Amino acid sequence: PPRPPMVEEEDEEDVGPPRPQPAKKRKVLDFEQVYLDALPSAEMYEKSYMHRDNVTQVVVAKTDFFITGSVDGHLKFWKKQSEGVEFVKHFRAHVGPVDSLALSHDGTSLASCSRDKSAKVFDVVNFDMVAMLRLQFVPAACEWMYTSAQAQMKLAIADKDEPKVHIFDAKSGKSEPIHVIKTSSPVICLRFNPLFSTLLTVDSAGMLDYWSSQDYKLPLAHLSFKHKIDTQLYAMAKAKTTPTSLEVSEDGEQFACYCTDRSIRIWKFRSGKLRRTYDEGLEQINLLQKEEEGGLKMEAIDFGRRMAVEREMEKDEEAPKPNAIFDESGNFIIYATLQGIKMVNIYTNRLARIIGKVENTERFVRLALYQGVPKCKRKRGAPGEGSVAVEKDPTLLCCAFNKHRLFLFSRREPEDLVDAVTGRDVFNEKPRMEELMAAEDVALLPSSDLARAANLHTTLGDIYIKLYPEDCPKTVENFTRHSKNGFYDSLLFHRVIKGFMLQTGDPLGDGTGGQSIWGGDFEDEIVKTLRHDRAGTVSMANSGPNTNGSQFFITTVVTPWLDGKHTVFGRVSKGMDVVQSIEKAKTDKGDKPLQDIKIVSVTLEF
Repeated sequence: PPRPPMVEEEDEEDVGPPRPQPAKKRKVLDFEQVYLDALPSAEMYEKSYMHRDNVTQVVVAKTDFFITGSVDGHLKFWKKQSEGVEFVKHFRAHVGPVDSLALSHDGTSLASCSRDKSAKVFDVVNFDMVAMLRLQFVPAACEWMYTSAQAQMKLAIADKDEPKVHIFDAKSGKSEPIHVIKTSSPVICLRFNPLFSTLLTVDSAGMLDYWSSQDYKLPLAHLSFKHKIDTQLYAMAKAKTTPTSLEVSEDGEQFACYCTDRSIRIWKFRSGKLRRTYDEGLEQINLLQKEEEGGLKMEAIDFGRRMAVEREMEKDEEAPKPNAIFDESGNFIIYATLQGIKMVNIYTNRLARIIGKVENTERFVRLALYQGVPKCKRKRGAPGEGSVAVEKDPTLLCCAFNKHRLFLFSRREPEDLVDAVTGRDVFNEKPRMEELMAAEDVALLPSSDLARAANLHTTLGDIYIKLYPEDCPKTVENFTRHSKNGFYDSLLFHRVIKGFMLQTGDPLGDGTGGQSIWGGDFEDEIVKTLRHDRAGTVSMANSGPNTNGSQFFITTVVTPWLDGKHTVFGRVSKGMDVVQSIEKAKTDKGDKPLQDIKIVSVTLEF
């Protein structure tokens, strides 16, 4: 396989000592690592759970509940456990797609609305539907707008076609609004700021407005401006863009919009001034892709495929609407891009972390963040004993484009590294027809004579490999017969590159020899779900498409640039310490170990 892309060092010209320049101080966020430790950090999603149709909505309640909605109008309630989640209840809430989900500030009430002209109200803690509102208009979005000090449970629902926001008393269950807010254009996003009892709305012209939850006027007592002309609340209208989401930080001091021009804009609540703008447009991403340096650069094939998905997503009106969310400290903004899920430090204005980049078959779109401590883990110390220390289990919940699954990122990589591709995807619903047909096709493959596991006995120890005969029958057949015939016995690991891979299977020992059991080369068996997404991936070496022979390699790191180019036919299930020992061997300029490291023999399991 080709080497990983390297960063070329520029030759420095000797032009004499430069004039001393004053060092520019970089902003530093105090205790930044503490905040980052409270966020998910795994490169891959840990688990995924099924819906009956594509998931488009996800919210997280302070009461440790997650709620998801799909395009078929179904809602699912999930309960956070010490690790992962547990399914609680399922509702057929609407006839059409779930267009909006809203949680009250205390996490006890949920509202959903749909183009079927209905809104449903749920008791989250008891996971029960408590009210249903029949609307005289098509709703665009809904949001709770009350605090614990107010008697009425006010629910704001925006009219999709008229410049109105209808306010209902959800506790009464009456379908007649108690007030109607009139705006200049139809409202498309709204969010309540409970700390200042203010409803934020954005209309289809990109205009931002503040509304007090008590008198429905501009809450001047909480603001540092008196007139909107002194603010930058016109920024989206000026840029001729509209938001797909509106989110408020935990402390209520800032709010953010993910806009249709693929920019994330962050405002200060009190002043209405823009704090940050992050451009994630396709033009900007294309420029980053062309740069030689930087960790965001992708293989050309992978980048082209992701760009095609972006264009497809733009045309799909039922795709999840992207959003940008704050962490609990308000120091980080989190949003999904085609490059992965980015966590940006707002204070220092730097990208702090990116996760999910290796998941090149999922385009994550809508996010929700959990940073609490599940109740089952909250313990008190007995009299005379110290309190039991507990840890948070930060979890990022994601909807993906054209996927009927809820994806969970945590601080843990997939539990079963050998079978992460299938083991982490939980089948809690009846599989779709295409999945059943795929399973039937796999069942028809003759795999009884193909090995399912192999033990490479090397001069440094044993490496156990799990094989995939159902996915790559021809490749595994080639490996099985070569191993049975003793072809790999005494062959060298002729190419070892630290931080990349180790290669073997060449009888000539120089990387130019070896052939298949059929006497020549054979075709690739590229499977979308088998990727070079972890260390210990066993893959075929080749000199181009469909040129597989006998050589194979074992990766020591994640190597996504090899996806689609080399056939993955196994994973190391045990013996990664041996792989790492071989990786550390001293090599010559041709990457050949100075001291011979060999495969002594291969034992197969069927």
